[in-house]
Amino acid sequence: MLGMIRNSLFGSVETWPWQVLSTGGKEDVSYEERACEGGKFATVEVTDKPVDEALREAMPKIMKYVGGTNDKGVGMGMTVPISFAVFPNEDGSLQKKLKVWFRIPNQFQGSPPTPSDQSVKIEEREGITVYSTQFGGYAKEADYVAHATQLRTTLEGTPATYQGDVYYCAGYDPPMKPYGRRNEVWLVKV
Repeated sequence: MLGMIRNSLFGSVETWPWQVLSTGGKEDVSYEERACEGGKFATVEVTDKPVDEALREAMPKIMKYVGGTNDKGVGMGMTVPISFAVFPNEDGSLQKKLKVWFRIPNQFQGSPPTPSDQSVKIEEREGITVYSTQFGGYAKEADYVAHATQLRTTLEGTPATYQGDVYYCAGYDPPMKPYGRRNEVWLVKV
């Protein structure tokens, strides 16, 4: 636990590599089309719980892994954003499952430490291209759903095509940061 706290307060923060391909928007909603680099990710899946509750279960597991609860006992530093996949129902509400994706810092990409918690998995993921919109505040499930709806509406009438069965929510800030918070919703381009 001490490693997790030390890591979040004093550790290095690396940004998940991506390239902005284009920007757009309508009315008050702007977006970027981004090509996000793939790599190795620490993941945690939670089912049968609403998104906010599932995040409260999954995030400490990821943070402990990053903070040194791994076979090497090493704190790795943070990579932002931390993203999580959510699965919408036809009415736009979210299913009771999510998968948190933490991109392992570049220094550890070649040989990531093995998690001590067996619910944390290391997975290789290809790069993805996303349509991303940004918003502030302490984001909850309702905020992500609302911003995903706004982004879909903004993309109507454009050549943009994206997956309908999953999208990603992303956060950049530690919980103790009260102002200037950055959250995003990503629709995955097909």
